[in-house]
Amino acid sequence: MRMKQAFSLFPRQYGFFPYIFLIYIGFPIYNLTKEYGIKQLMGYGMVLLFLVTYRQLYFSMGNKKFAYWLSVQMAIVFIFSMFYDINYIFLGFFSANFIGWYQNKRVFYRRLASLAMIVILPFVYYAIREETPLTPSELIYFIPFLIIMLISPFGIRSMNRRMELEKQLAKANKQIEELVKREERVRIARDLHDTLGHTLSLLTLKSQLVQRLLPADPDRARSEAKEMEITSRSALKQVRELVSDMRAATIAEELLQIQQILRASGITYHYDGEADFSRIPPFTQNIVGMCVREAATNVVKHSRAAHCQVTAKLSTEKMSIIIADDGMGIPKEKLFGNGLNGMKERLALVDGYLALSNQNGAVLKITVPIIKRGEEAI
Repeated sequence: MRMKQAFSLFPRQYGFFPYIFLIYIGFPIYNLTKEYGIKQLMGYGMVLLFLVTYRQLYFSMGNKKFAYWLSVQMAIVFIFSMFYDINYIFLGFFSANFIGWYQNKRVFYRRLASLAMIVILPFVYYAIREETPLTPSELIYFIPFLIIMLISPFGIRSMNRRMELEKQLAKANKQIEELVKREERVRIARDLHDTLGHTLSLLTLKSQLVQRLLPADPDRARSEAKEMEITSRSALKQVRELVSDMRAATIAEELLQIQQILRASGITYHYDGEADFSRIPPFTQNIVGMCVREAATNVVKHSRAAHCQVTAKLSTEKMSIIIADDGMGIPKEKLFGNGLNGMKERLALVDGYLALSNQNGAVLKITVPIIKRGEEAI
């Protein structure tokens, strides 16, 4: 069953812009109070129809009805300015706005020519008529507005084209990002297959051989097991090199991200400590960065804090990052929640650990050992 949509006077994506133009409808309504009889009633009817066209033009952009509603609106402007008062010519600014939405160049110029005829004919009529023609001062008053009215569609069309190009650019960038991610996943899968596929197959065969040799030839079994150890260490080294080559977020990038997250949530942020994490391996930076992001997310969601401070300390042997807030702290029953357990599991991959305490709020300390590249295990 299709749900009934709520009524909307104008499309919500345009915000308050359509409502601002409605202010100018007050001028023809006021001028119609000076008319009498059938002319006044017809005038109010045309104002009502003009409002209908104004609303429908927003809802019909991009389809065939748009041209129909615009023609009706322009006809009303012509009738008002020709048979009521020359001041109604300013209603042409409404139509000029919608003409600027035409993307087709030929249709755009055709509609602009129609608008020029609709506003210039009444102007010429009032300028040359024998009965109370427009004075020179009135001519000077109207001409600049007519020029602006006929030029404004170019500006609106240019603005809409720029907005459309920005949308297309954002869409293209998103597609490029997705393609890069897909290509990266394919590359990682291919590299893992090439790196580990043959090695694991070899280790499987050797493990089966060791099982058969163990009762009959223990010395050769030990030799084969030693070769298995060397092979597995070589595979581990290749995996570490592969992981190091992966494009992962650095600690500095994550710190910048959490600064934006915290401040967007109304939490003041202060950072104290190191700014250079180049000594930390990329894989370790990725693990620590994910943990720092998880901690900042918990501060936003659960702490009710007004301030958060992040401190980073590096020594020759270890790195520690402390995330402290002035919120309500963490209840004892949530000290071992899924989020914290996930952080512990990630840190365990790099021999790191975390400590959590309540000190005028929650204090989370992440500690990770720094392994020198020359001493890193193979």
